Amino acid sequence: MSQSTKTLHAQSNELRQKFDEEIQDFSDSLWNYCRYLTGSPWDGEDLYQETMLKVLGGLFTRWHPTNLKSYVFRIATNTWIDQCRKEKRTLGELHEEYEAYEEFSDGLELEEALQKLEDLFSPRQTAVFLLLEIFRFQADEVASIVRTTPGAVYASVRRMKYKLQTNRDHLIKPKLENSPQKSKTLQAYLKAFNHGDLDGMLSLISDHAHYEASLGFLEVNKEEIINGSLAYGLPGHQAVECELWGRQVIVVLADSDQGKVVHDIQYQEVENNRIVYHRSFFFRKEFIVAASKELGYKPQLNKPPLNWDKE
Repeated sequence: MSQSTKTLHAQSNELRQKFDEEIQDFSDSLWNYCRYLTGSPWDGEDLYQETMLKVLGGLFTRWHPTNLKSYVFRIATNTWIDQCRKEKRTLGELHEEYEAYEEFSDGLELEEALQKLEDLFSPRQTAVFLLLEIFRFQADEVASIVRTTPGAVYASVRRMKYKLQTNRDHLIKPKLENSPQKSKTLQAYLKAFNHGDLDGMLSLISDHAHYEASLGFLEVNKEEIINGSLAYGLPGHQAVECELWGRQVIVVLADSDQGKVVHDIQYQEVENNRIVYHRSFFFRKEFIVAASKELGYKPQLNKPPLNWDKE
């Protein structure tokens, strides 16, 4: 790596840390927005990460960077709509109607609505509802984000509320992935991890494996893994296989004064008896916190180099 590349890498890391500080007040809201917008915690996490990368890469293009929160939610919305467009999904139109607008008064109704949005409404309608009703953006902000008018925002939400009220018995389609049979390779991985057998674990990883800690680091072959993330061996924690939001994952648990806490969440893809893709969520605070709650554990908030307790 050249010196100029090293300098650029260091500067990009510094920029990322400053950016995290700037968005920490609304990063949880953004993650939940992505989750509800896509209808899935897994798809929402992917959308969140893509949004972060796009914002970091494109913030310099903002001639008047007046409202970072609105800009970040705009990028998330446009990224999702672009994905839906590529999948040839009907995006939906937002028509104006001049009738009275009423807010939800029952919290249970909102909770029911969040579970039904993707089944009942188009991507643009879902975005409008979430931005106005859940995340409390002003109508003119919502209109700017989804490229419509404030009148269409109010009218769309009013029609959506009516449809939600008249579809209270609507059954939510299950979206769980089929849990695959426990792979011998993954069982061998768990055994090696829990016994601190680094060589045994490395023997299960393809020479050309994609090894990723989302929004943390990326390694694209075994040599980089050996000299990088696994250069200091295994952490000495316990790994267990769990189902999380319909997907089989490996949960890495650490000991603490509060008992077992979630240190990391991982999943792997196996081909020809070798791990060809490994994804870790070690650096993803919002994901780890939400997943820990789902799994019935507390998250590990202080784990070098991260200290989420201070945030």
